Amino acid sequence: MTLKRMDNVLIVVDDLEATKAFFIELGLKLEGETTVEGPLVGQLIGLEDVRATLAMMRTPDGQGIELDKFHTPNAVRFGPVDQPVNTLGIRRIMFAVDDIGAVVARMRAHGAEIIGEMQYGATYRLAYIRGPEGIIVGLAEQLGAGAPGA
Repeated sequence: MTLKRMDNVLIVVDDLEATKAFFIELGLKLEGETTVEGPLVGQLIGLEDVRATLAMMRTPDGQGIELDKFHTPNAVRFGPVDQPVNTLGIRRIMFAVDDIGAVVARMRAHGAEIIGEMQYGATYRLAYIRGPEGIIVGLAEQLGAGAPGA
């Protein structure tokens, strides 16, 4: 048996509409949205009385991010939404972009806050931004001779 691919990453959110809008502005497409509930769903995920709205987002190359808003049972928050990157657990998602400056400006206008930016010599620029629900998004731009098509 061989691993074929990563299908998607789940992010549980409280404000589904704001989070969808954030990822759409970033460049993902909303593939579909549905509500799931009932004992089979609960059995699959190990919860009772489940009712959740799911939104499947896709990157241009087909990678998936599933955003879930739990109506029942209520989502559990373990700390503030602005936890630092060194907090245990999955802390960020990173995307390759063509122009970090333009993406950061667009996302800031959409409410994202910049955590930090840096450049590795002449090869990479990186930026971390924080969006709704405290989601940290990393942006990577390949520069110079290492860039595709250069």
